[in-house]
Amino acid sequence: MSPDILLTIWLSPSFPVGAFAYSHGLEWAAEAGDVRDEATLVAWLTDLVEHGGAHADAILLAAALRATFSRDSGALREINDLALALAPSSERRLETAQQGRSFHAAIAAAWSKPAVDWAGEILADEIAYPVAVGVACAAHDIPAARACEAFALGFVANLVSAAVRLSVIGQTQGQRALAALAAPVAALGARAAETSLDDLGAASFRSDIASMRHETQYSRLFRS
Repeated sequence: MSPDILLTIWLSPSFPVGAFAYSHGLEWAAEAGDVRDEATLVAWLTDLVEHGGAHADAILLAAALRATFSRDSGALREINDLALALAPSSERRLETAQQGRSFHAAIAAAWSKPAVDWAGEILADEIAYPVAVGVACAAHDIPAARACEAFALGFVANLVSAAVRLSVIGQTQGQRALAALAAPVAALGARAAETSLDDLGAASFRSDIASMRHETQYSRLFRS
C-alpha cells in the first residue's frame, strides 16, 4: 500500500487516537481572546508549526523513524523520554501519551509489522504520539519528509476543527485557515526530515502558558 494512503488513514480524524478531545491549549487561548478570528488563528497555528509543538513533534517523529529503522533501542528510549519530558504541562503530557498509546495499539492491531512489535516491547509503559507515528512510518518504509508533513497537517487540521467547535471561526474560514497553513506545513516536513535532536527546541511561550491555564479553566469542552 502506498505511503500516502497509509498516512491518510492513520492521521485522519476517524483514526482511534481521541485527537478530537484535545485542543493543545487553544480553548484557553480562545477564552483569553488571543485567538478570536481567522487571522489570529492562522497566526497562532503558524507559530506552532514554525516554533512550537508541531515543530518539535516533527523533529521527534523523524528521529524515532530513524531509530526504529536502524533498530537502535537505546536511541528510541531516549527520544521517547525526551518527547514526554518536553511536555510543558500535565495536560500536554496526557495529550501526547494517551494519543501515542492509542495510536500504537491501533497500528499493532491492524497494521502490524515486526518493527511495531519491537518498539512496543521497548516502550511498554508510555509512548509519545510523534514517536508512535515515527515507529509506524519506519515499519512501513514511509519517507521521513512525507511522514512529518502529514503529521503536521493532521496537527493543524485538528486544531482548526477545535476552533470551529469553539465557534471562533466557521467551517469556510476553517478551510481558508488550512489553505494558509499549507505552505508552512510543507516547509516543516522537508526541514524536519533533515534535522537531528540537536535542532530540537521551541519558543511558543503563550501556547505553553495556555496549556497550563487550561488545567484550571472553569468551563471546558476539551481535555487540553
